[in-house]
Amino acid sequence: MKKIALTSLLAVFAAAGAHAANTMDGNPLYMPQKGHFYSVTELSSATTSTNVVTLGEEFGYGITDRLAVNVETSVSEADWFEGNSWDDAALNLTYRLINDGAWKLDVMGGYGVMPVWGDHRPFLDKDDTMYGWTAGVRGGYVTADWTLSAHANFIYMNTESFNWGDDDEFWANHTLNLGVAGHWTMSDMWSAYASADYNKVLDHYNDNYGWWDIQLGLNMNIDDTKYVGAYINKEIDHTAAGTWDVVDGFGFGVKFGIDF
Repeated sequence: MKKIALTSLLAVFAAAGAHAANTMDGNPLYMPQKGHFYSVTELSSATTSTNVVTLGEEFGYGITDRLAVNVETSVSEADWFEGNSWDDAALNLTYRLINDGAWKLDVMGGYGVMPVWGDHRPFLDKDDTMYGWTAGVRGGYVTADWTLSAHANFIYMNTESFNWGDDDEFWANHTLNLGVAGHWTMSDMWSAYASADYNKVLDHYNDNYGWWDIQLGLNMNIDDTKYVGAYINKEIDHTAAGTWDVVDGFGFGVKFGIDF
């Protein structure tokens, strides 16, 4: 789920920005300091149905001030626990390649699994469970008052971890994720967040031109290391060239973040 000037004439602001960039307040370019753990717990509804609720957890650690590791997972339930699923689990590494004043650039890599569990299938069923590799970059500009960032991720998924040569029309897929995000620190207590992500399956389902996920949120800082937030999101499908379909309904979510 995520503040500093460029010249020595603004060194005072750079110092304040460095503190703010490592404050746990929902900044999209947040990076844990060396030896720090962090956790972001999120409870959200699906965009198209409030009957589907997802609980997500991201837990990370700063190996150095520039290198961090995290694990992510989520579980969902539908219709008051009549349908439950473990959605995914992933292990990710992030390295801050550029940390030059206000400018930040990170490179990221990860491995994840979307397991099958239930419906009389064995756990991690070979035919249905999807495994994925992700490579990406994110970067942007951070000041004491606002942050603007962008990211790009390439995701390869298949029914086996190293099934590189199998480009089965249905199971193997290559997905591109592009996004922008902004964070505005309104006061010591409040901050606002907005993001837009575009996703496109590159190699099949080419009758679908991708989809957008747009999110608006408001965070309240409990202190420099803890915050709570709430957001709404909207999905827009690009079903054909020149045709956009705004999905009915809004998704809602709340989250709690802590750095320790």
